[in-house]
Formats: sequence, C-alpha cells, structure tokens
Amino acid sequence: MKKNILYILLLTAVLYGLLLIPDTSSINIESEGNSTPFIWDLDERWNELEEKFSYARQNKELLNPGIIEAEISTINEVLNELRSSDFEPNDQRLDILLNQFFELAPMVAANDPTNQTFFELYNRSRRILKEESVNWDISDRITRDALYKVLYGMRAAVEEVFLQSDGKTVPVLFVKEEESATPSTNILGIEVHSGDLLVSRGGAEVSALISRGNDYPGNFSHVAFVYVEEGTNIPYLIEAHIERGVDIADLEEYVRDRKLRFMVLRPRADLPEIQKDPMLPHKAAKEMYEEANSRHIPYDFKMNFYDPEAMFCSEVGSYAYNQYQIKLWQSESTISSNGVVTLLNTFGVENFVTQMPSDLEYDPQLSVVAEWRDTESLMEDHIYNAVIDAMLECADAGKEIDYNNFMLPIVRVMKGYSMLKNAFGGIGPIPEGMNATQALKSDAFINRHKVLKNQLTEEVENFRKREGYNPPYWELVEMAEGLTGCE
Repeated sequence: MKKNILYILLLTAVLYGLLLIPDTSSINIESEGNSTPFIWDLDERWNELEEKFSYARQNKELLNPGIIEAEISTINEVLNELRSSDFEPNDQRLDILLNQFFELAPMVAANDPTNQTFFELYNRSRRILKEESVNWDISDRITRDALYKVLYGMRAAVEEVFLQSDGKTVPVLFVKEEESATPSTNILGIEVHSGDLLVSRGGAEVSALISRGNDYPGNFSHVAFVYVEEGTNIPYLIEAHIERGVDIADLEEYVRDRKLRFMVLRPRADLPEIQKDPMLPHKAAKEMYEEANSRHIPYDFKMNFYDPEAMFCSEVGSYAYNQYQIKLWQSESTISSNGVVTLLNTFGVENFVTQMPSDLEYDPQLSVVAEWRDTESLMEDHIYNAVIDAMLECADAGKEIDYNNFMLPIVRVMKGYSMLKNAFGGIGPIPEGMNATQALKSDAFINRHKVLKNQLTEEVENFRKREGYNPPYWELVEMAEGLTGCE
C-alpha cells in the first residue's frame, strides 16, 4: 500500500515537472518599423486648463452666459470659414479650432456642463472635418495626426465637461443622419441600419488595453456588425468574442453585455459601390450572418486580418465589406510602442499592423451617425484607461507583469479540459486559441489592473472630497503612475 502511494506521488511529481517546462516556441511579431506613437506632450497646457476651470468654479459671478456665447460664436466663425472652402490637414485653422474648443470647455464645465449648444458645436466640428477628409490621404502621417488631434481631442474635452455634470447630461449625441436604404431598427434611442458598425467599449480590463493599445490611443475596444432582418426588422449583432469566437447576439444580449459607450458608423451613401447598389451594406451583413451560423469561426488572438479562418472583432466587418470591394481601415492601425507590444503579446497578439476598433472612426468612407455613452459610468471608464496608460509606461520601462510560474501545470490541465470542451462545441475556462502560458500571464495582468483600479478609485474619492470636482484625465494618469511605482 505504501509503495502504491509512493509510486503515485512519484508519478505526480514527474507529471508536474513535465508540465512545468516553459514554452520555448518563438513568436513571429509583425510590426511597422517606421511607425511611432502619437504624443500630445502638452502637460503644461492641461494644467493651465484645469487652473482655468478651478478659477471659474470659484468665481461664477464673473462668468456670465454672454462670455460663453461669445466664445461659441467665435468657434462657429472658424467653422463657417472651413465649411465655405476646401482645406488641407495642415491648415492652421484646425489648430486654432482645437485650442479655442479647449479654452471653452473649462468655462462650460464650471458654469453649465449640460450646455447642449457646446455639444452641438462638437458635433458640427466633426461633421465638417469628416466630410472634408473624404478627399484626404488617410495613410499620410500629417493627415492622420490632424484627424486624431481634432476628433479625439474634442471628444476628450467634451468628456471632461460630462464628468462635471454628475451624469445629468443626455447620453446620446446625434452627429449625422447618413442616408441608408437598408432595413433599420432602434438601439438605445439611435436608429441603426443593416450594415452599420457599432464601435463600443466594454467594461473590462482587456477592453481598456485594446482601446489604449495603439499608436493613436482611443476610446473603443470592440466592433459589432449589425444585421437587420428584412420584414421583421429584428436586429442581430455579429461579434467576435475572446471566449467563444464569432457569435450572433440579439439586441437584449448585446445590451446586457455591458457597454460603457458605443458609436454608430455607417458607410457613406455616396460611395460608388453603394450608389450602384444601395442594399450592399445589408447584403454584406446578411452574408456574414449566414457564415457565422454555418461554421465555427474561432477568435483570432494573433489579429491577422488577412486570414478569415479565425477572426477578431474588427475583422468581422472588414472581411464582410471586403467581399464587396469596400476596404475598411484604409489606413491600417500600427502598434509600435514596446510596452503596448509586450502587453498585447501577453494575450497572443502577433500582428501589430492590424485593424484596431478606435481607428475605424477616422476612415473617410464612414460617417459618424451618433454616439452613446453611459454618463454615470464615465469616470469608471476613465479610471480603467488611466490605469492602462500607467501600466503601459511601466511596460515601456521594461517592467513585466509578475505571474506564478508554478501554477503552469494546473493551467495546462485546465487548457486540456478546455480543448476537450471546444471539440464538442463547448466553452472551457481557457479560450480557444490561447495557450496555458498566455492564460496565466493574462490572468496576472487582469489581477494587477484590478488592484491598481481599486487603489485609484480611492484616490479619486479623496481628490473629489478635497477639491470639490472630479479629477480630469491627466490627473488620473498622474495618480495611476504614482501607484505603479514606475514614474
């Protein structure tokens, strides 16, 4: 009996030792050698704007509505000039427009953060910029920088105003009613059409990494392709999920899967392909719907959009439209920061010239129809992002996420169990396409983010009690950097 127990213990130790052997396979990382991350480098400017906001809060009697109206009128004059003539990405009026908007935002936040005229000014600005960019070379660095600065910069300013409204602002911003002949339905107060793309941000640690892990850090981490059934007008959302690959959700499932924000993007009605066939977006959506129903499409952790056997979320829409000669992401996303590459590679990403969700907003073939955000969770969204930005700084400095290598044998057993479940159409604890080591590292990353997020949430509460307002994003990042110890 004792010998049998000894043999079992010995066999267990041998198996544990074998399963403890680390992965030695090399990973081929595809990246763009000449790409570089966009850097604002405006720390002093952000501090000046915060000081302006703080002063305006304390001296509201000096900030009558006429001053804000005059500033809005000045910005509208710049927009009128831009609208009345063609302009290029390097037009200095774009910088003037952005700076004036930055100056206006603190005054609105201090006086009336629910000011709808201010939000419409933002919408008008991006309508004009998106319409003019139709003729720009989106692959040109100057063009890309100009679009990012104005579109992302203005959104950031708008959200700083939102944050001071305590969730009392209207959650939907309607931007442009792009004409469409395809079947339609309503999602959270927005009319969407078959063939639309819903670019969203989920409430998870990995979502924050995807939205920020880009040469142009953004606000979105996921893309869903909308198919609206003819006759019934029932919407179906075709999505690629890490846990189960490409799947189809009904509206209730889509909404229940927590979203912090989403933006509706629609192919322009004047695209030659759509003028020739106005139902093209619907046909593309229907074909993708039928393909997702007819075969299992695993999640593509490598983010290789050239191979449709497996797909990540962006690839679902781009693959479908590509079958109809519409190439989305005319300027492919690049990821060149060592820190971003390191963290994304933790999850198995190998291709760093790819299609990131946030970058779809800048595609000149698409119109921004509307944008919805959960205003009550906006601070949480910003906290998630700030922690990621701080963790990326650590990764750039060479600091790796610590994980318990002695758990590898157990995780490998779990991976074997997951593979067995996958073979019979089930979902295991470790996603298909992710190996045991990647699962162990990703779990350590998620746990590290959770710890930092909880600590930062406490600091935000302390800041709010001390200063009387919600900290702006640059303050959040600075606090998060202090918590990581990588300053």
